[in-house]
Amino acid sequence: MKEVTKTLVQCDFDGTITEEDVSFLLLDAFTGQNWKQLFREYQEGKISVGHFNSKAFSMVKADRESLLEVVRREVKVRPGFHELVACCRRKGFRFVVVSNGLDFYIDEILRNIRMADLKVFAAQTRFSPDGLKVQYIGPDGSYLDSDFKVAYINSFLDEGYRIIYIGNGSSDVPPARKSHYVFATGALLECCEEINLGCIPFTGLNEVVRVLESL
Repeated sequence: MKEVTKTLVQCDFDGTITEEDVSFLLLDAFTGQNWKQLFREYQEGKISVGHFNSKAFSMVKADRESLLEVVRREVKVRPGFHELVACCRRKGFRFVVVSNGLDFYIDEILRNIRMADLKVFAAQTRFSPDGLKVQYIGPDGSYLDSDFKVAYINSFLDEGYRIIYIGNGSSDVPPARKSHYVFATGALLECCEEINLGCIPFTGLNEVVRVLESL
């Protein structure tokens, strides 16, 4: 593979770059347990990720600063993230974040760790007294209700990239299936093992860096 020079690293955010799922943390803090039935329906395939996030975050009536206070206080970035980005830059790999999470907290976390220049594709968020309004915009500018991560990986494949995928959740399985290399933890790792999809397990992102150095 060394002759391939056009490489893109598509990385999930919640639970991959961060140690916990930030959206779940915020929903717990500002809606109590009300969102969990919706999440069960999403896990069972009864509703799309767009429907889940739209309904769940419409229950959040707090303002942006109140939510960001919780993010700043409680969210931790997984060890090795700075080293991962530095490795990609050194090797000329394009690094992008594609997440089902919400743009406002992803942008804040990256800004706080001096990574605000990273390219992020995530749910667009608008604050209102009636709750948060969440929507997904695909690479062609269309509104999406599902397959957000797949839409972006398809666009990158169409551009001729070799794709390295890093993720932790069940929603990472479809894009992982389309990737040349997969680094997996959490539910993604379990799913890969169940469906016999080749992947490289990781806990800290420094483990990913060690493998990338050899590619």
